[in-house]
Amino acid sequence: MRAAVWDTYVNRTDGKVMHFDIIVPEELKDEQKIFNFGKEYLKSKNQNYSDFGSKECRFCHIENASDEVKNAIEKQGYFIYEMENCD
Repeated sequence: MRAAVWDTYVNRTDGKVMHFDIIVPEELKDEQKIFNFGKEYLKSKNQNYSDFGSKECRFCHIENASDEVKNAIEKQGYFIYEMENCD
């Protein structure tokens, strides 16, 4: 499976910057849907970010999905790869 990686940076409520990727199927082009995945993830981390959009999240590249990513995409439509300050 080929997957699109959307690079994302969000200011947390404590001032730290969260850095994570939203990974979706390559054919998914609906930015609003991708942004909604980001909002859903942020809500799960107790970070309410109602204005989440193109300022925070941008398409980065296409890559081959690992089995873990593929399974998550098949289950929920996306995968979040946490990099910085996502705890």
